[in-house]
Amino acid sequence: MPITPNSVIQVLIYLVILLLITKPLGLYLTRVFTGEKTWLTPVFAPVERLFYRLSGVDAAEEQKWTGYTVSMLLFSLAGMLLLYLFERTQQWHGTLFNPQGFGAVEQQLAFNTAASFTTNTNWQAYTGEQTMTYLTQMAGLAFHNFASAATGIALAVAFVRGLTRRSAQHLGNFWVDVTRCILYILLPVSIIGALVLVSQGVVQNFNAYTQVVTLEGVKQVIAQGPVASQEFIKEFGTNGGGFFNANSAHPFENPNVLTNMIEMLAIFAIPAALTYMFGKMAGNTRQGWVIFAAMAILFLIGVFVIMPAEQSGNPFLTQAGANQAITQYQAGGNMEGKEVRFGITQTALFSTITTDASCGAVNGFFDSFTPIGGMIPMLNIALGEIIFGGVGSGLYGMLIFAVLAVFIAGLMVGRTPEFLGKKIEQKEMKMAALAILILPTLILGFTAIASILPVGTSSTLNHGPHGLSEILYAYTSGTGNNGSAFAGLSANTPFYNWTLAMAMLFGRFAFVVPVMALAGALVKKKVVPANAGTFPTTGPCSLSC
Repeated sequence: MPITPNSVIQVLIYLVILLLITKPLGLYLTRVFTGEKTWLTPVFAPVERLFYRLSGVDAAEEQKWTGYTVSMLLFSLAGMLLLYLFERTQQWHGTLFNPQGFGAVEQQLAFNTAASFTTNTNWQAYTGEQTMTYLTQMAGLAFHNFASAATGIALAVAFVRGLTRRSAQHLGNFWVDVTRCILYILLPVSIIGALVLVSQGVVQNFNAYTQVVTLEGVKQVIAQGPVASQEFIKEFGTNGGGFFNANSAHPFENPNVLTNMIEMLAIFAIPAALTYMFGKMAGNTRQGWVIFAAMAILFLIGVFVIMPAEQSGNPFLTQAGANQAITQYQAGGNMEGKEVRFGITQTALFSTITTDASCGAVNGFFDSFTPIGGMIPMLNIALGEIIFGGVGSGLYGMLIFAVLAVFIAGLMVGRTPEFLGKKIEQKEMKMAALAILILPTLILGFTAIASILPVGTSSTLNHGPHGLSEILYAYTSGTGNNGSAFAGLSANTPFYNWTLAMAMLFGRFAFVVPVMALAGALVKKKVVPANAGTFPTTGPCSLSC
């Protein structure tokens, strides 16, 4: 079945709105990170200065790539230990923050979760509404939704400075960048976004769970809590960890098509705006639009592959189903694993967006998708989540590929390997190649181990190729810091808790270190004026190369 006109219109509406918010938000990001005055400066500047005074940070003192990276690692380690502490002390959170009386999270699961949210992965090997107290959800998980997102954005800003500054030594101040990101960007937008979600039916309270009796006479427990305050930032910061196990398929997280559109736009908003910020800081906005166009093309390819696959349904069921019920079911496409209020189009679009970005939020379940439909989410993450990608990580991931492409293409056609006027030489290529090789090495290595050990294969719901897909997707999602699950894999075991935690930590930080080393090398280079031998990076050819 070809993709329907209705689906095309919905995709175009989404892309047009995203395009409309890219430039203004990109300009705002530029002003925030270049220290210019914004409309929020009178409100947050005193708060910002207070934080610096209390923490002893000199806002005027910048750091080299080593100091910036070490600060980032220390900040992440402290946050990870804090979250682990919250999880292990839940029994003392009191009736206000723990009305259900949840006990301490088991230590291996607590470590996995702490690693997950620290790395902006938000992989969840537990049922949120049955495991985490309100204090852990808010002060632990939601805190990391802000902190890990701000860390990724700060790293992208530092990398852009490395590309755009001339003959410098420093990449900025990590503590200043993170503080400004949270105060001026993440916090105010998330407050507004959470209030909008509440107006549409997303719950926000500290009530104990409600017990009701259904019409069939069955007792049911209705979970609730401070959902909206976590829901918007989990999308806006491309985190993805849901308050409920059903994630954004749950009506208390994502009630209707309006909230679905808001959440999808929130996922791509910052990654798209960062491309314009990059062009603005580079002094040539065409550089940013080229990056945006490359991401948009890859995004559309994924969308227009997954949608017809899901709208066509599973042809094997149609062939095998002689009865009319199966034939009629397949005529409507593959609705298995999808919410009726969203349908195939909104679910396929959401699934593409959330795996293009490092956002593990889902409003459908990939294990129920058709083979081609399930392939696209896995492929999106395996590409390194550079299709808009995570907040910050998408931009510097794509720029790493741009540096590599410029070097290879320049040598192939006999032109000087330069990017933004800076020569790309042996040291820069080593760092770029190292960063790119880390992700596939981790994904394939962990998958190979899990697929041959009984402790790995015993957790799969399905056997054969589909079981392998469950394992491969788990390590692809963990290493790529996405956090979505293919489903069907019982991951809350000692083996998967430890190995996935390692995949998430190395996938985040082992990738970032060579990226920052590359930025440190580039920031020192002089800018060479463009000449006849310079390889162009702002035209249609640069997209194809």
